[in-house]
Amino acid sequence: MDKKVVKEKIILGLDPGTNIMGYGIILVKSSDLTLLQFGVIHLSKLDSHELRLKKIFDRVLSILDEFGPDEVALEAPFYGKNVQSMLKLGRAQGVAMSAALSRGIPIVEYAPKKIKQSVTGNGNASKEQVAKMLKTLFKFKETPKLMDATDALAVALCHHYQNGADKGKKKTWASFAKENPKRVK
Repeated sequence: MDKKVVKEKIILGLDPGTNIMGYGIILVKSSDLTLLQFGVIHLSKLDSHELRLKKIFDRVLSILDEFGPDEVALEAPFYGKNVQSMLKLGRAQGVAMSAALSRGIPIVEYAPKKIKQSVTGNGNASKEQVAKMLKTLFKFKETPKLMDATDALAVALCHHYQNGADKGKKKTWASFAKENPKRVK
């Protein structure tokens, strides 16, 4: 007898920041999605940018070691007018990427609009709309005060939809809703 092999994959989504960095971890088992953990890394109390970068590196490493993700997905920085902010954000992202690469974990970046489009069907959705969709999908009771956590969870979900178990088959919110009518109200 041939038993169907159920593939499991753990995806870590990161929303890089220099004051607050969000993270979200999901388990994908066949077509089932399970929220393992999501939260934020507080960085604003650290005095220097260098100390913040060290904390990002150390904390991302500890998350990697605790959950052993197979893949890491990050939100790509968007273009802003403040060059200094962009530079700092790029450094934060680079440090998070370095942590994943130091553990041999592949990384992928997604543009903010791509993430919103994958999760809500609208690339211009608000943070609140993204959080509400995730709350419905993963059935968590309260939306966190800091939406960096739900933003990071959205990055992980976007990665699953873009590169999930059904490679080659376009994954969108609409296709998920159609395939999972009992999970969507």
